[in-house]
Amino acid sequence: MPKVSSVIVPYASYLRVYEPLAAFPEPERGHWARYARRPGRPSYQDELRRSLADLVPTPPVPVPVHESSDAFVLETDGVVCVCPWRTRLRGWQALGDLAGQLPTPVLDAVLPPVVRRQAASDYEQWLARNPDARPWIRTATWHVPLNWFVLVSDEERCFERGYGAESEADGADDAVEAGAGAEAAVEPSGVGPPVLRYRTPMVQARRRVARGLKALRDAMDEGALIDGLTDVGRWLEEFHPRSVVELDYGGLVHALPEELLDEDHSAADVAAGIAALRDGDGAGAGEAYARLVERWRAVRERQFSN
Repeated sequence: MPKVSSVIVPYASYLRVYEPLAAFPEPERGHWARYARRPGRPSYQDELRRSLADLVPTPPVPVPVHESSDAFVLETDGVVCVCPWRTRLRGWQALGDLAGQLPTPVLDAVLPPVVRRQAASDYEQWLARNPDARPWIRTATWHVPLNWFVLVSDEERCFERGYGAESEADGADDAVEAGAGAEAAVEPSGVGPPVLRYRTPMVQARRRVARGLKALRDAMDEGALIDGLTDVGRWLEEFHPRSVVELDYGGLVHALPEELLDEDHSAADVAAGIAALRDGDGAGAGEAYARLVERWRAVRERQFSN
């Protein structure tokens, strides 16, 4: 597949759900079964590059005209699981969040109001025909949301240092499709970028959400962390119980020094904070939260670096 650009886009992290083929109705199941056997599948960087290229024309194309037929593929315990990109749906949803992320003059310059209004109208009409639609991928920019770390444990963490020059053909696909199990290590293949990700069975992720919410609600009033974790928990309930959940630092590995990535054990800090709340240890919870805030503030500030 031809590449739009060789530029690495460093700012996005991902929460993905891989569903077994049995979760998909025909004829979609057959499509993904054939797709999983294809060599040379595109990577998350390819999706980002295509999206950025669509912003260059006048007027810009805020979301793809047609839905993506690509997916990430993972085999776990002999079961093929896929995570459809659904780039068009995710693009529509991301447009709805832009107003709170960019100053109005900047937003209008990148995506004129008339373009945004037309995209919103298209999404409203599409959603009326597809009321149960939901994405398999959630994306965050210049950070990993703290509530995502509740779903995983430090034991499921996989960090692979960069080994040689990045391969455009393999690149991030090696990170996504590296092993046969949810906890498989990423094995070097000679070339490739750094990888930092977690994988866990869906049942385990749901259990951690429930326990985390109970500890948080027993210790504090409603707040952003509780709201975010509740939202993620409801999203997870939409998928097959034999799915695999993946938290992937994605392009952030290109924006951070490997030393910082190696020292990053945010899932352990989140787990320690929740355990402290459960035990009534407010000081311990505060220390864990302070470590997380300091770490991720430093990451988010990089988006303003020259």
